[in-house]
Amino acid sequence: MTESLARLAVLASGGGSNLQAILDHFDALGADAPARCVLVLSDRKAAGALERARKHGVEALWLPRDEDHRMLAVLTARDITHVALAGYLRLIPADVVRAYRGRMVNIHPALLPEFGGPGMYGIRVHEAVIRSGARTSGATVHFVDERYDDGAIIKQAQVPVLASDTPEQLAARVLEAEHTLYPQCIAALCAGTLSLST
Repeated sequence: MTESLARLAVLASGGGSNLQAILDHFDALGADAPARCVLVLSDRKAAGALERARKHGVEALWLPRDEDHRMLAVLTARDITHVALAGYLRLIPADVVRAYRGRMVNIHPALLPEFGGPGMYGIRVHEAVIRSGARTSGATVHFVDERYDDGAIIKQAQVPVLASDTPEQLAARVLEAEHTLYPQCIAALCAGTLSLST
């Protein structure tokens, strides 16, 4: 690994399937990978994402919810250059947003700006999409700002909503799209070919 590589931290609250997709994507790029994932941080001690990180030789750190104020110091101490949220269910502290503006991204399991905001995560999103009668859903990669799901949209991938869909079926289809879209966007951001101004 060279010093020019970006140093990525992934924040996750759950099982970490998007984290796995990111790790696999960077592994597949080999020497061409623009970044190395050096930290996985979770607000949940038993998050599956932490175990995935350990298995991959990546530092896995539990940061309890009442210690959010330490997040920037944790990232700075590890020379983190970029941050990716992968199912992280907490609002990012304002000082972290300021420090990583334009270098911190999130993926949301719907086509923002619809079906986003506080409380819109997990299966709730897909239930809302189906209730709305929308015929298309998908995944949205966006920059992180001070509000839930509000940052500038980077890229979206559309998936059909079928008349027979349950929320779980739609979730599985959207997650598949996430696993392709998100690692590509993170790699582009870390390579410097994607920016907040573009």
